[in-house]
Amino acid sequence: MVPVSLPPADPRRPLGDERWPSAVFDAGCKLCPRLAAHLAAMRAAHPGYYNLPVPPFGDRAAQLVIVGLAPGAHGANRTGRPFTGDHAGVLLYEALFSAGLSARPKSVAAADGLELRNCRITNAVKCLPPANKPETAEADTCNRYLAAEFRLLPRPRVVLALGAIAHRSVLRALGVKPGRYPFAHGAVHRVPGAPVVVDSYHCSRYNTQTRRLTAQMFADVLATARALASETR
Repeated sequence: MVPVSLPPADPRRPLGDERWPSAVFDAGCKLCPRLAAHLAAMRAAHPGYYNLPVPPFGDRAAQLVIVGLAPGAHGANRTGRPFTGDHAGVLLYEALFSAGLSARPKSVAAADGLELRNCRITNAVKCLPPANKPETAEADTCNRYLAAEFRLLPRPRVVLALGAIAHRSVLRALGVKPGRYPFAHGAVHRVPGAPVVVDSYHCSRYNTQTRRLTAQMFADVLATARALASETR
């Protein structure tokens, strides 16, 4: 998909990071040399892009938190908002809107005024990885931010993990051994003393075009997560 032409983000100013504690999000993080070098190369090739670690987006007190993999090169890395500006966000935001979790069905830019309702989106890896594939060590290094997000912000009732890497990162951030709760689309993991973890295939172009993940499949998983988040405890 060719990215929609949008006004470029100001690469000098992180978008939305002023709302997050520094332990949750650090726009200047360079802990992963390979990712830092890749962002530097992207800044040279695409100076109008955001090209920084991407902060979480949405309600800081949300009962439902959605965790993706990492920013897309011409999506979140361009716009500065998770799942915004590329194919993966199309299905996600349409589903959120249909479920009453988003004010609008499209997210086009970080400054478009879109608001999420009782929902927050974040990534397991905050920086753009080469070929959209973070290394395990990079996901583990970045896990400190996801763990702090769960620890320092009001704890969500449900975490929806998009894909196996996000699933692993969520469990690690919750202090749980990933092997105890294997990833499976539609699985619901009731982790003692932690938010319920719900799994879904990632809403990537590949998964949707091959119909590994359909709009209905994703809507069903999101409905499960939303219902669990609304349960009275």
